[in-house]
Amino acid sequence: MINTPNIPLNEALDEAVHLIYQEHLKMREGLDYKQLAAVIPYLEASKRIFLMGMGRSGLMMQAAAMRLMHLGYEAYVVGETTTPAIAQGDLLLAGSGSGSTTSIVNAAKTAKREAAKVVAITTNPESLLADLADQVLLIPAAEKNKQEEAISKQYAGSLFEQSLLLVTDALIQVLWHAGGKTADELWKRHSNLE
Repeated sequence: MINTPNIPLNEALDEAVHLIYQEHLKMREGLDYKQLAAVIPYLEASKRIFLMGMGRSGLMMQAAAMRLMHLGYEAYVVGETTTPAIAQGDLLLAGSGSGSTTSIVNAAKTAKREAAKVVAITTNPESLLADLADQVLLIPAAEKNKQEEAISKQYAGSLFEQSLLLVTDALIQVLWHAGGKTADELWKRHSNLE
């Protein structure tokens, strides 16, 4: 049984949810919405969108790929066996808190070599990934290897990973409403092999 000294478990969980919520409010206030808005033209102009992240960030990018597919975009998750080669006219949307994850930086280099565009979502504006990107979206969150309690009291890169889902869902929400499609129209693209 989990031991939470001097506090009942339900109260400890309430405090944890409150902490996470407050950190997201602070992240929301620190987000540069012009940078976020600047991502939309890259998404709209791309023939195909390739999404990449590692670990929990990768899971958030997979979620974004699914929603982009529901909107009608040709979206692929880098590393899947059915993902084609990136080419000119395509976009690599890469999420990396540190901006220095080797496989993601290498993918960005490949994308640039093939004349594809790169959008980086990161906490580190001085990173290799940010240097390679055509557009950078900075998330005001701590990197996973830098436990900065002033930014986040959560473990590792949790705030960045959660924020990655929030900002990509915000982009998708705006694209959905701008596109004028109904939820029923999007549902036709939802998996029916479950």
